[in-house]
Amino acid sequence: MAGKPPAGDPVQDAPEVAPPQHAAAGLPAIGHTLRMAQQQMGVKRTALTLLRVNQKDGFDCPGCAWPEPEHRHKAEFCENGAKAVAEEATLRRVTPDFFAAHPVSDLARRSGYWLGQQGRLTQPMYLAEGADRYEAVTWERAFDIVAEELDALSSPDEAVFYTSGRTSNEAAFLYQLFAREFGTNNLPDCSNMCHESSGSALVETIGIGKGSVLLEDLYKADLIIVAGQNPGTNHPRMLSALEKAKAGGAKIITVNPLPEAGMERFKNPQTPQGMLKGTALTDLFLQIRLGGDQALFRLLNKLILETEDAVDEEFIREHTHGYEEFATAAREADWDETLTATGLTREKIDEALRMILASKRTIVCWAMGLTQHKHAVPTIREVVNFLLLRGNIGRPGAGVCPVRGHSNVQGDRTMGIFERPAPAFLDALEKEFGFAPPRHHGLDVVRAIRALRDGEAKVFFAMGGNFVAASPDTEVTEAAMRRARLTVHVSTKLNRSHAVTGARALILPTLGRTEKDLQGSGEQFVTVEDSMGMVHASRGRLQPASPHLLSEPAIVARLAQRVLGSATRTPWAEFEKDYATIRDRIAAVIPGFEDFNARVAEPGGFTLPHAPRDERRFPTATGKANFTAAPVEHPELPAGRLLLQTLRSHDQYNTTIYGLDDRYRGIKNGRRVVLVNPEDAASLGLADGSYVDLVSEWRDGVERRAPGFRVVHYPTAAGCAAAYYPETNVLIPLDSTADTSNTPVSKAVVVRLEPK
Repeated sequence: MAGKPPAGDPVQDAPEVAPPQHAAAGLPAIGHTLRMAQQQMGVKRTALTLLRVNQKDGFDCPGCAWPEPEHRHKAEFCENGAKAVAEEATLRRVTPDFFAAHPVSDLARRSGYWLGQQGRLTQPMYLAEGADRYEAVTWERAFDIVAEELDALSSPDEAVFYTSGRTSNEAAFLYQLFAREFGTNNLPDCSNMCHESSGSALVETIGIGKGSVLLEDLYKADLIIVAGQNPGTNHPRMLSALEKAKAGGAKIITVNPLPEAGMERFKNPQTPQGMLKGTALTDLFLQIRLGGDQALFRLLNKLILETEDAVDEEFIREHTHGYEEFATAAREADWDETLTATGLTREKIDEALRMILASKRTIVCWAMGLTQHKHAVPTIREVVNFLLLRGNIGRPGAGVCPVRGHSNVQGDRTMGIFERPAPAFLDALEKEFGFAPPRHHGLDVVRAIRALRDGEAKVFFAMGGNFVAASPDTEVTEAAMRRARLTVHVSTKLNRSHAVTGARALILPTLGRTEKDLQGSGEQFVTVEDSMGMVHASRGRLQPASPHLLSEPAIVARLAQRVLGSATRTPWAEFEKDYATIRDRIAAVIPGFEDFNARVAEPGGFTLPHAPRDERRFPTATGKANFTAAPVEHPELPAGRLLLQTLRSHDQYNTTIYGLDDRYRGIKNGRRVVLVNPEDAASLGLADGSYVDLVSEWRDGVERRAPGFRVVHYPTAAGCAAAYYPETNVLIPLDSTADTSNTPVSKAVVVRLEPK
């Protein structure tokens, strides 16, 4: 039997704290996985469901975007993937009776954890203007309401169409097609808040905004640098790949402000040896100060330049541009400035250099720890410089590896979910569908919030996600959403965004990845693209949580027919009936998807082309890979202040809170904790267990406060602190964003800690 959802919000006033752990996975992960799955699904459903996760004839995990190996285990999932599946395949249900018992004001007071634990949404729900409760409506009435508000706009650009990374390729393609037929490029997505900096840097330097390695490359690498990433919690299956790389002789350097259990030792639950002892992963830990990564890679580049025969001169001559300007800037890197920026010792950097010079094949992996800084784009460009110097792009066992978060976030961008589409994409769309798509750029996440705040956008439509909780400057974001005429969320479960509404609001319940999708032509499947450009099918097997659910493609197709009416020539009804017809159109519009239906029918799918990886061809403005030479930056820290990074707990995926523990960091029964270096805490007079308010400081002088956090003495980098989001998103100013990418700066927030 599955367990019942919590009746009330759990008290989090006194979290328990133990020492952090030094190994990830193993028996505790198995036990935790089975316990959480049983609570949501019951024993039989747990067994039937988990054995289909990430299988070639099963469904893609709705969690992270880490790729699957060619030869898969029967249990090809991790602890946090199992949690994601369990929450989607839960037997708990949110019916109209629930909404009758809980006014929106009550939902707004609840935690994200409590909301998510209530179960699956079962019917379309409508909050009328002036009403205090959602009420059930038919799908026809729901689409009429959206059409009424869209028709009333003065311009299509007063509508915002947001996308979460869970959305399938088929749904994403239809969604952007509908938005552009409606007349806007306002297509912000969750990439704007995470790997936008990666895309911005990589498009400029190598010509494509995606990683250049495949899973097999990790197994061939001599050296893997993992920077600003915590795979043990955020991409746990990556640990298996790192373990295999280690077995093949690879060395691993970890660059991070926090020691993380997963990068210390991995106890692989798939093998007896792994369960008993595990594998030590990190050979060298560089505990870097927040925001010091650009300075580190710039100095390493200087040292490589100064080392005889360390530079791949032939590769640089034949395949790169801008080397001389870069080399001049790199040679000016200063040891003292670098040591200040990074907090590292000279000995540690020298040791890293020896490992780098000994490697013929090097991969650099990174995530939010690099992308969510003001200077994130120059930092990632410096990583590219580092790899180009020794010819480590476009050969086996080497390259750039931005590790994406949500399971199809990369695929959504490939399908055209982007506020600044390339002219070639719009040309292909116009040729295929016979309409003139808008050419002016639309709004990204930050600009969309500003537009809502300023009354310039009036309808907000979200295809998945939890926009309110994911976005920065919580009070500003919520006030902006409440100014909208209509907010619409396509969702599987309750979340905070359903309680922060416009004058009118809709919740449209949709099928999950785990569920059968029956349409007019029979059972359907969808496709996704993983973090390394592999495209494969995903087939749900469970009966839908409710007979009232529609798939995401069906929702978009019916909405488009209702809104566009006779003005559209697109065969929306045909698309809903048979997703193969959508894939035929994708094949006609998007390079790399030729013969899509036949290729995705093959077990495991297919790999998208990647010119730098496949043929050392760089489709940049210069026709070559571009070295760059940006000034070195790092955050300044005023006296008596700390640099705060926001991060996830281990019982969390993005904004979804599965539980109140962070097992690897020793935190139990609470999320309002701030991890502080013991020496910093002593200088600030903060005892372990004391309580503080976190107050961010920024140039606008606005006080942003997150109250009631327990201080935890923790081995963070000196001058740096850490706390969980979304609770700390309130501290991040809306206008504090990365240069070029406009990504919110969530990894270098200047804070003062005010004792309670």
